[in-house]
Amino acid sequence: MNTGFSVDPGLLLAGILLLVGVVAASMASRFRIPSLLMFLGLGMLVADDGLALVRFDDAALAQNIAVVGLVVILFEGGLGTDVASLRRVGAPAGALATFGVVITAGVVAAVAWLAMGLEPTTAMLLGAVVASTDAAAVFAALRSESLPERTQSLLRIESGMNDPVAVLLTIGMMEVWRADPGVGDWLWFLGLQIGVGAVVGVGVGWVGRWIIDHVTGGAAAALGAITLAIAAISYGLAAVVGGSGFLAVYLTGVLLTGARRSGRGVLYFHEGLAATAQAMLFLLLGILVFPSNLVGELAVAVVVAAALIFVARPLAVAAVLVFWRIPAREMAVVSWAGLRGAVPVVLATIPFTAGHPDGSVIFNVAFVVVVLSVALQAPTIGTLARRLGVVASERVTVTREIVPVDALDADLVEVTVPASVEPRRVTLRSVPPPSGARVAFIHRRDTTVVPDGDTVMEAGDVLLLVAPRDCDLDELENWSRSVLMAATDEGDPHGDSHPER
Repeated sequence: MNTGFSVDPGLLLAGILLLVGVVAASMASRFRIPSLLMFLGLGMLVADDGLALVRFDDAALAQNIAVVGLVVILFEGGLGTDVASLRRVGAPAGALATFGVVITAGVVAAVAWLAMGLEPTTAMLLGAVVASTDAAAVFAALRSESLPERTQSLLRIESGMNDPVAVLLTIGMMEVWRADPGVGDWLWFLGLQIGVGAVVGVGVGWVGRWIIDHVTGGAAAALGAITLAIAAISYGLAAVVGGSGFLAVYLTGVLLTGARRSGRGVLYFHEGLAATAQAMLFLLLGILVFPSNLVGELAVAVVVAAALIFVARPLAVAAVLVFWRIPAREMAVVSWAGLRGAVPVVLATIPFTAGHPDGSVIFNVAFVVVVLSVALQAPTIGTLARRLGVVASERVTVTREIVPVDALDADLVEVTVPASVEPRRVTLRSVPPPSGARVAFIHRRDTTVVPDGDTVMEAGDVLLLVAPRDCDLDELENWSRSVLMAATDEGDPHGDSHPER
């Protein structure tokens, strides 16, 4: 008797590949090798041109998997967008995510057409496919680098907002190939995609925000699943009614960051999902690509990658950010940190599955561009930033977290004191936290300290405060500023060292 299912071997192999990829990626990180390249290489190793352990040539299924992965990545990008940062750098980031993408696509298309002799529609499609930076790749790179807040926010917001623009460009170029639309058709298409996507994204975001704020009791433990469902509804609703689901799901994520009960645990949950989606997409890309087929397009791919990294991206950044008088050295870092990742993989499957005569060329070129971008740019962002002096100054940070306690909800607020900041020598008894909050414990030099009234803060401390549900986070921020900042600051609430929410 056979009690097995046909999917069993596939699940076993997928689990083994994912585990091996994670272990290999963790080892590679010690040598500054991007983990995504490890998943890419693992996919190529087990595919037909390698050990032939996996045979997967269903491009349509791969596209569907890639779309789901991109939705997860974009939603996490929206959740990771700080609303205050959006107000500060939203305008330049938005311009870079729209006009910058168009400029990048145009320059790459011109090089592919004039220098490499590709057909105009193929060149335009190729430019659109590789034009946008990748949210998950950029976010992963920024986690290990100490860039100024403005630079980080600009890169994060741009990478989250420009994916829908690249999707619209790619789909629009496909329509040019299929039906040669007129100006009116273009305006209708763009208006419908952007208008419906924005309305659905904001609408679902506000409703989802209300739902999250009113979840109580044990259901609070399922906030990760609830927000994932909200993301799926946002994308699906916008796509079904003819709008851009990618734009909608990103905007929904941005709106949910303002939910009072959207804590760091939810963000960690989606960061894990996004990282897994990114890894699976690169593993899938490695399985789909045939290295033996890359030889014929290798010259085109290298030229396109060089044009993108050294010409198109810097030109787009300079042309857009010059209006905000951003220093040239900061623009250089923004340009170099514009990584390509999973998004070109997803977009390259569109002409491939639609039967475009040069679909395989676009896919192979996009593959090489992504590999070169991740391999060359990702490991060197920090080095370039340090040499140009574009580095962050450490500050006290305040982060809210929500944890369900039996049938009630407790607010946990984490306060981090940078190692370079020397706090004032005052005891917790003399300056207790406001709003009824209490310091539960302190993480200090790899040890845990249970504080009492005589405890004094030290540089590098991480405080975990327990506060009532109606705790005013602004009061806690003011408390951290006045109590924890160095004596040179004298607790001036109007000084430069402001804690981040």
